[in-house]
Amino acid sequence: MSFEILSGIRSPQDMKGLSDAQLVQLAGEVREALLTVVEDRAAHFSSNLGVVELCIALHLTFDFSRDRLIWDTGHQIYPHKLLTGRFPQFSTIRRRGGLMGYPNPVESEYDLFVTGHAGSSVSTVLGMKAADDMLFNDGRRSVAVIGDGALPSGIVFEAMNNATELKKDLLVILNDNKMGICRRVGGLASYLDKARVAPFYNGLKRDVSWLLNRVPLLGQSTEEMLGSFKDAVKSFLHGGMLFEEMGFRYIGPVDGHDIRSLRRYLEMVKDVSGPVLLHVFTEKGHGFEPACKDPVKFHTPSPFRRDSENEIVPVKKSAEISYTEVMSDAIYRSMAEDRKVCVLTAAMCAGNRLERIREEFPERFFDTGICEGHAVAFAGGMAKSGMKPIVDIYSTFLQRSFDQIFQEVALQNLPVVFCMDRAGLCGPDGPTHHGVFDNSYMRIFPNMIVTAPGDEQEIAPLLEFALQSTSPVSIRYPKTKTETVVREVAPIVLGRAEVLSWGTDGTIIACGTMLSQAVTAAAALQRQGLSVGVVNARFVKPVDEAVVVQAAERGFVITIEENAVCGGFGSAVLEAAAKHGLSTERFRVLAIPDQFVEHGDREELLRDLGLDAAGLVRTAKELAGVAVEAESAAAVG
Repeated sequence: MSFEILSGIRSPQDMKGLSDAQLVQLAGEVREALLTVVEDRAAHFSSNLGVVELCIALHLTFDFSRDRLIWDTGHQIYPHKLLTGRFPQFSTIRRRGGLMGYPNPVESEYDLFVTGHAGSSVSTVLGMKAADDMLFNDGRRSVAVIGDGALPSGIVFEAMNNATELKKDLLVILNDNKMGICRRVGGLASYLDKARVAPFYNGLKRDVSWLLNRVPLLGQSTEEMLGSFKDAVKSFLHGGMLFEEMGFRYIGPVDGHDIRSLRRYLEMVKDVSGPVLLHVFTEKGHGFEPACKDPVKFHTPSPFRRDSENEIVPVKKSAEISYTEVMSDAIYRSMAEDRKVCVLTAAMCAGNRLERIREEFPERFFDTGICEGHAVAFAGGMAKSGMKPIVDIYSTFLQRSFDQIFQEVALQNLPVVFCMDRAGLCGPDGPTHHGVFDNSYMRIFPNMIVTAPGDEQEIAPLLEFALQSTSPVSIRYPKTKTETVVREVAPIVLGRAEVLSWGTDGTIIACGTMLSQAVTAAAALQRQGLSVGVVNARFVKPVDEAVVVQAAERGFVITIEENAVCGGFGSAVLEAAAKHGLSTERFRVLAIPDQFVEHGDREELLRDLGLDAAGLVRTAKELAGVAVEAESAAAVG
């Protein structure tokens, strides 16, 4: 398809003169551009299809070169990027060195925050509005677009409560598509479902007041009758009551795929004083029938193309198994064997491959929505009452429950198991999703046992160990295909590392799935005349101090982990060395440097950071005093 209109959009100003028919054509071209991306890479898809018309209408109504716009969550940013001059670079999205799959202020003045976690948009845009009023006072408008899946996040209601107190002119657009990544859950979901059958409404409090002032007061007492009538009106106009009672003027619901209608209502609310919530109904996957039928599958689909009959044809099918799938199977078996085991997730049922568990053990499966802090505190309550809860959440999202991990789990020394998916570099999802801090933030808590399986074979045994523990346990694993290091796997013992081999020149202590890189590097070094042992750490806390002492006695020590260098496994090893009075002159910590790592293929990122076999070989040679030469990955492998 030729992008007749889209190719000419250098900024939103270029849309101003387009006719209604041209705007509809532009929406179609934006969707075609989205389709070109998913032909050769995994990318957020159905969520972006659903906001095309809304994005066009917003940029036609406001001037976001000075007005403020925050998209929450930022994975629905693709149409916005296309309409703000980034069409020529769009083919690079989610590739190393290319456009980020989330908002990125480095790319454009139209992107204000890197938003990859849900719920913070109302807070940040309110903060910008407060600052703008103090610094400029020039009528800049502030808009937050938040999905119904993110709405239950506690911070949203904290921000709305504060916005009402401040009486700031703020527009919150509730993009309601009945979805998060999966189907939305909870009381708010039911509440919004009722709004779908309510009539359009513009400011409930004002109209209830108008009606009440005209009610004839005959028969029952005035107080009783007024209360009954008000309840009836509230019931009829259910959709906006929650927001009205919080102090927001509620307007809607509005068709989110009708550009003319959207523009009309956006113009209407543009100059309304005080906080306003515009309720917009959209369809996730709109404009592409397969995505409409299965928005979960097409949230971030595997690459595909369309054949001559417009049918979906996968570009490639992978038979490789991921760590996520192995952990899901292990959780399933544990639940089948022990009725006390239950699993909690925070809107990540599909991402964590828990669908089978949800279907077969519904009474022991809990999806809290995007409410990670609540999920952890909930799990603490379950553990206190005798259950064995597993909290299955991405590493980067579990950070949002830091205080509950501290107060409701670690402080109480409750046996909650944390399965931290996506630990390490998450490739094209970039810095918002890289799970590179969990070794650091979990190991600081007293009572917490922190573990990392070295390969696929250790997933199930570590989960079994964790479920038998009387203290909280975390298990981290990456977003990648599984690897198997051939050996006779040693039993899991608290705080004990697994020694694969000892060398006479030095030792590599690998944390988690860096084990395969360590084994490959040791073999390459052996061919080059260096005898280097390999240890599978297994435990970040408690670290195996005896192994650290033995390794130091045998030569240099290299630790490697897919976690931030600050406070991670390497730090734990150095602490152990200091405790035993060891010199750390020949210790080296290989980890994620103290910086945010951009998006790109995981293997590419690991190579660039020196966290692969070649990087280990270079470091070992330096410590051994051997000349280091540039070597290809093939030579190392």
